[in-house]
Amino acid sequence: MDNEIIVEAGRLRDLVYEIIRLGGSDADECRIVSDHLVEANLTGHDSHGVGIIPTYIANLQKKLLLPNTSVQNTSDNGSFLQFDGGKGYGQRVAAEAMEYALERCKTTGVVVMTLKNSHHIGRVGAYGKMATEAGFISLHFVNVTDHFTIVAPHLGSDSRFGTNPVCIAMPTKEKSRPIILDMATSKVAMGKLRVAHNAGELMQEGILIDKDGHSTRDPGVMFNDPKGALLPFAEHKGYGLALMAELLSGVLSGGGTIQPKNKRLEGIINTMTVIVIDPSRLGDLDWINDEIDAMSKFVKASPPVNLDYPVLVPGEPERISSQSRARNGIRLDTESWNQILISAETMGLPHEKSIDISGLK
Repeated sequence: MDNEIIVEAGRLRDLVYEIIRLGGSDADECRIVSDHLVEANLTGHDSHGVGIIPTYIANLQKKLLLPNTSVQNTSDNGSFLQFDGGKGYGQRVAAEAMEYALERCKTTGVVVMTLKNSHHIGRVGAYGKMATEAGFISLHFVNVTDHFTIVAPHLGSDSRFGTNPVCIAMPTKEKSRPIILDMATSKVAMGKLRVAHNAGELMQEGILIDKDGHSTRDPGVMFNDPKGALLPFAEHKGYGLALMAELLSGVLSGGGTIQPKNKRLEGIINTMTVIVIDPSRLGDLDWINDEIDAMSKFVKASPPVNLDYPVLVPGEPERISSQSRARNGIRLDTESWNQILISAETMGLPHEKSIDISGLK
């Protein structure tokens, strides 16, 4: 298609690495951030992929994102751990906090961990995957504190939340195939609107309302002032879950909620509350794994309504996407691609060099 380009994942990772490096990050941080963003694209979560680079660069320039910042442990009380991200790259500080929590869980069997003051943590499922690789179950609740609101409550006509992701990750007998539910509590993630808006595409009905509370398919209502709003999934159910994610993450972490008395600098500062569980403390691990496997097979055996779309368990669509995009490359709309190239130039990387790194010559 004329309105998109295709970049090989490794080449795209190299380009992101170089942009982040020019923003002042050391080699390890560049690798963590570039790996995370490209992995999001590979898994089909383009909303949390490389298209967010322009926002990161803008936040670097406004000092709302501070490179080379490690997570700080602010409270250690056995099974309870609290961390401050210091406005560092979320992909780094959230992973560091998770590593602390997973190591502690080996001793305590359960951990409640909170993180505040972290720049955008990216795809939450990445941290669920860390837990399953360690053989643990994890539950994640996330909010954003200093961003403008973008999601309306059920029956409301304007926005009062962020997209407030929830993730639940379950290890299985086959470690490479965990069950990971990772979802926004809005009908779609905000990044999907950015992707659609850049591509000149309309959304489905029932996802958005405009500034007057009327239904619209135009994603542009989220990029104008006054803004429209996303709707929560499943009406009152998604709204209720969004509120609980807001409270569990913002209140327990000490980072605050998005209510207007808390400062909003229009960055992307996340809080996250995580519960990590060692399932071996609750029963025979072989039986637990066999039961998870049996239930998954039972669900997937349901005859599909459409033979082209078999029943899958959470985590499988991401694995299928990763395999396909690793083979065939990652597709980006030309507007998002041009915005990345402009951001690279802003950081001192010439257009021609970006094209060369990406392998598109």
